[in-house]
Amino acid sequence: MKRLRYILVLLLAVLPLYAGAQESDEVDLDIQEYLFGHVGDAYEWHITTVNGKPVSIPLPVIVRSKTTGWHCFSSKHLEEGAHEGFYISTSEKYNGKIVEQNAAGEEIRPLDLSITKNVLALMINSLILILLVLSTARWYRKHDAVEEAPKGFPGLMEMMVTMVEDDIIKECVGKDYKRYSPYLLTAFFFIFINNLMGIVPFFPGGANVTGNIAVTLVLAVCTFIAVNVFGNKHYWKDILWPDVPTWLKVPVPLMPAIEIIGMFTKPFSLMVRLFANIFAGHCMILGVVAVIFLTAKMGVAMNAGLSAVAIFLGVFMDVLELLVAFIQAYVFTMLSAVFIGMSRQEAETE
Repeated sequence: MKRLRYILVLLLAVLPLYAGAQESDEVDLDIQEYLFGHVGDAYEWHITTVNGKPVSIPLPVIVRSKTTGWHCFSSKHLEEGAHEGFYISTSEKYNGKIVEQNAAGEEIRPLDLSITKNVLALMINSLILILLVLSTARWYRKHDAVEEAPKGFPGLMEMMVTMVEDDIIKECVGKDYKRYSPYLLTAFFFIFINNLMGIVPFFPGGANVTGNIAVTLVLAVCTFIAVNVFGNKHYWKDILWPDVPTWLKVPVPLMPAIEIIGMFTKPFSLMVRLFANIFAGHCMILGVVAVIFLTAKMGVAMNAGLSAVAIFLGVFMDVLELLVAFIQAYVFTMLSAVFIGMSRQEAETE
């Protein structure tokens, strides 16, 4: 019975994705629009489609025009076209973004501070993370952890915190690990929670937060600051005046130039690795689901057979994404700790 319930839960995790793809039996599925419509950002939160009509949650639009100042209204007004001079562009340059027209009739972007789907998901996921941490801290305030071992969710959180602290931070950073533990633990759980919520296909999950390169850029910049702002003298000496033959440093600073480039390629790799893995995972799941609708005109037998395979693969990939969600949070934290540890090394003394 437990296995049956488990299978039903997994099926329910995949089946809501089908509604977003089934626009009409007579219209061919635009696979590019289908994929990027799900993984991209939007000014509304699409829930499902009922009888060909989308069911969405409108979000607040907050923009500032250079000519008319600030505007705040619901994104629902943009469904019928322009509102207060703003509309969602379909041009190649600003596709899917809110624009206005200048005096010459050209599309220009206003200052856009709107609460989009990814922004709202970021707020919700951050709130979930805060509640999880505070609920764990509440248990420790009411119990003596020396005499009583935590159980349930506090025990799970303690296990994960201990794992990250002992296996990653202590080993990679070194003796100054306590200085960086708050950031590295926050980065791990922030990425992990957002990865998990991205797998959930129904509200408030399903947003592609960590598959958005702007989010991974901010995380990479935080690591860049932790490495380079708090790096010690030995770290900067190895960059500006490394222990290599002099002709590699003067008159042409070949090695210092390579080391300086390395300062930026390390966080760049963090940004791209997390973004690419999460983005690709979402696209693979959506691509498997799309097989059902792409084969709809190939006959009942063909469609039924491939649909069964697509459902099986979709459930399998959902489970696989749970592992990927943990691995990507682990890898980002580990590499960040390694880079920080390299900036805290001391010169060897003979």
